[in-house]
Amino acid sequence: MVPILPALALAAAALPAAAQPALLPTPTRVVAERGELVLGERPVLVAPDAGSRNAALRLGELLARTTGSDARVGTSGPIRFRRVPGLAAEAYRLTVTPAGATISASDDAGLLHGAVTLWQLAERRGGKLRIAATRIDDAPRYPWRGLMLDSARHMQSVAFIHRLLDAMMASKLNRLHWHLVDDQGWRIPIPGWPRLTDVSAWRHPATAPGAPALPAVGGTYSSAEIREIVAYAAARGITIVPEIEMPGHALSAIRAYPALGMGVPIPPGMESHWGVFPWLYNTDDATFRFLQDVLRETMRLFPGRDIHVGGDEAVKDQWRASPAMQARIRKLGLKDEDALQGWFMSRIGRFLAAHGRRLVGWDEILDGGVPADAAITSWRGTDGAVRAARAGHDAILSPAPLLYLDHLQGAGPSEPPGRVQQSTLADLLAFDPQPAGLTPAQRRHILGLQANLWTEHVRTDERAAWMMFPRALAIAEIGWSGARPRSLPAFTGPLLDQAERLRSLGMAGAYSAWAVDARWDRRGPAIAAMLAGQSGLPIRYTLDGSAPTAASPAYREPLLVPAGTRLRAATFLGARALPGVVDATASMRAAMTRTSRELTLCSNAVALDLEDDFPASGPRARFVLDVFNPCWRWDKAPLAGVRSIAISVGQLPFNFEVGADRDKIRFRPPATRDGEFEVRAGCDGAVLATLPLQRAAANPGVTRLVAALPPRAEGSDLCITYTARGVDPLWAIERVELLS
Repeated sequence: MVPILPALALAAAALPAAAQPALLPTPTRVVAERGELVLGERPVLVAPDAGSRNAALRLGELLARTTGSDARVGTSGPIRFRRVPGLAAEAYRLTVTPAGATISASDDAGLLHGAVTLWQLAERRGGKLRIAATRIDDAPRYPWRGLMLDSARHMQSVAFIHRLLDAMMASKLNRLHWHLVDDQGWRIPIPGWPRLTDVSAWRHPATAPGAPALPAVGGTYSSAEIREIVAYAAARGITIVPEIEMPGHALSAIRAYPALGMGVPIPPGMESHWGVFPWLYNTDDATFRFLQDVLRETMRLFPGRDIHVGGDEAVKDQWRASPAMQARIRKLGLKDEDALQGWFMSRIGRFLAAHGRRLVGWDEILDGGVPADAAITSWRGTDGAVRAARAGHDAILSPAPLLYLDHLQGAGPSEPPGRVQQSTLADLLAFDPQPAGLTPAQRRHILGLQANLWTEHVRTDERAAWMMFPRALAIAEIGWSGARPRSLPAFTGPLLDQAERLRSLGMAGAYSAWAVDARWDRRGPAIAAMLAGQSGLPIRYTLDGSAPTAASPAYREPLLVPAGTRLRAATFLGARALPGVVDATASMRAAMTRTSRELTLCSNAVALDLEDDFPASGPRARFVLDVFNPCWRWDKAPLAGVRSIAISVGQLPFNFEVGADRDKIRFRPPATRDGEFEVRAGCDGAVLATLPLQRAAANPGVTRLVAALPPRAEGSDLCITYTARGVDPLWAIERVELLS
């Protein structure tokens, strides 16, 4: 007979195996047993050493925050941690019986992962904390399962980073690549170089010509805050990999200390532009002394082996134009500027190696030669990882645009600003981080994968959370369990269960994958409601204002409804209504209106969903446009009976560093001083309406312009562009209305 342990109510051994909550990432092997462990309100966690005590403390915190349980560490109790020999790195074994639970591992990481799995299994039912009896043997497929957070473009709060680290631990992610330095901002204090934080940590966001200035944004993490964040991460099994960009993306440092650069003046406000800048570090010994000072302090604050030094997008125009740099290339016997970057990186690599650290860089550093022990982050597709592995370098898969989380994950009105080309949750679930064409020995150099959140257009903590999760859960799943067929419908249960757990930890992610997108169209005197979603799961709806249920009709074709009808719709997983519910009322005005998200862009060279630069606080308008070709289409527009068109427009700064491509952006010449919007019968057709911009040019916000529209046949195409003498300001459409 099994004894009843303190804080434990014994479940009957004859009970069948209890249903288990879905686990994420998926364990290697799970065997469901009979019965369940029922815990009291203050279960005791037995942890015999420092590593297991840390795992026990993290388990207690998780249980307290999500179940209200008051677990504590003691010498005798139902949950035990055991250190055993012979298990692989990060592996663990979890055994749960009605008598208790045991987490076994050979290392601290394994004990922590086992604690996380036990937390995921725990659920409160019938007023008791219950854990289904089970046996789990588990280990990760890849040792590098990471996220990258860009704090240089927009800085996040320390509290947000804590929540992010909690969510990573809870999903068995173990690397946070922290992008602390870029052209737009410098976030790490360096003794002896105060202007890095006094000057280069701050900028005024760009505004359209004549618009009111916006308040300065920026800031710096203090050394104490960084040390605390590093310790917080370590206690959660996460290594932080800091990134200090070089030789490019160096504007912030050169702005503070011009002698570090090539002597090319920096135009005022350049730090508030986006894109790829030509300002590079020079190769003087004094500049290397500066970089060594930076890296010494970085290594002092970050004890992990890996130091990321960037190396990407180093536009070498200023090196090519410099007689001193050309003389340096000849003196070193190098072939060209790419080889000079290789020499630069090798010198930095030797410095890091002398301090017991390893250089990590983006895949461009392969072009000029890299230190033998360097690791590569492959972002320009997967070819960089293949090249690295074949050359004997470790590599991390991080291909754009798929694993770039600044790309939108849906098209609904809840999406934050970002890059319009979508990277959906389903896309990420299908990713295989093991490139083809590698030998077994070369495949061992593929360390894993990471997803990157670049924050040019992500200016709040809340938006960062939305953009990172739940897509980060796909990274966790693939990194832990490896590539295998995963459909979004089949995997929705585990994803949503984990997303709800993370929400209780303060990480409120997106529901884009399950959201219902509703659009309206005019069909004669009626209104057609068109519903869509990306999950592949059924959408159910009601037209009487009631909440949809599993018994509600499934959407299969457009719904013809009268004006005033209240439509409610949700995606369903079995009987479960999923987040992203639509609740909208049909109106002819909605059927005759398209926001810029609902219009079709004429091209997609650099398609962005941008936020207005006005006002300084409060809600701002949103504009979807291709900054290389501001042109929008309304195909098959309902034009019968339409007499005029209203276009709500706003102006944006052209703060994009695109090099010579800027000169390729052309507009038709304006007829008036401020230009005009033009509505055409198709993009190559005749002008149907002209809307002068004089009134809008004096308004920093959105201006609604109205013009008569000649009669057109129902279902004709409209194409909308504008005339201008230059690219700044950019004009953009917020919405278009067809008026009877």
